[in-house]
Amino acid sequence: MNLNTAMQLIAIAAIPLIFAITLHEAAHGWVASKFGDTTALMLGRVTLNPAKHIDPIGTVLFPIITMLLSGFIFGWAKPVPVNFNHLKNPRRDAILVALAGPLSNFAMAILWAIIAKLMLMVYVSDTHPILKTTATFIHLSAQFGILINCLLMVLNLIPIPPLDGSRVVSSLIPPSAAYYYEKIEPYGIWILLALLIFGVLGYVLWPPIHALTSLISSTFGIPTLQSLRR
Repeated sequence: MNLNTAMQLIAIAAIPLIFAITLHEAAHGWVASKFGDTTALMLGRVTLNPAKHIDPIGTVLFPIITMLLSGFIFGWAKPVPVNFNHLKNPRRDAILVALAGPLSNFAMAILWAIIAKLMLMVYVSDTHPILKTTATFIHLSAQFGILINCLLMVLNLIPIPPLDGSRVVSSLIPPSAAYYYEKIEPYGIWILLALLIFGVLGYVLWPPIHALTSLISSTFGIPTLQSLRR
């Protein structure tokens, strides 16, 4: 990938990526506050302001590096603190808090699909070159928004600590087993990186991601990002 192409990709993907990662974290904090834990709320983390959630390494540098090296965007925001002992029903509510992140990504994918559809309508109906260029840029960003949010939704449902899927598993298995299962968490990021480097992560993720993006695109009558690249 040459520098010019890389800069174009970064410009198109930057806003959808930042909001996909940061709003994912805000959703965890918001749901936790509804079930009794106000830790994130008191720390100002239940907000739509991306600046409150951005991790310079995980939200900015790491996604750029992985995109340039592998074409696979991988990143994270500052984790929202949740005290599960403060939840009204810790084991049940922990599942809801964990699923809030992936569900927020699904909701954002739908929102980006609506934006992509609107920009497609503007492009088709208007002949002004500047408006067409703007609509094209926003449409491509919206297409990335769909892809990135579907990717983060599926990725976070993998049951490897500290991903959200592992929180669901921890709440469903006996506490004694959950204790040992959660000890994997310090090594989780390295496990994911190893799976990414050896191609296993992409092999597991892309089929459900492709199915989900295709479903959303067909529902809203917009081209998929793959078809735009042809």
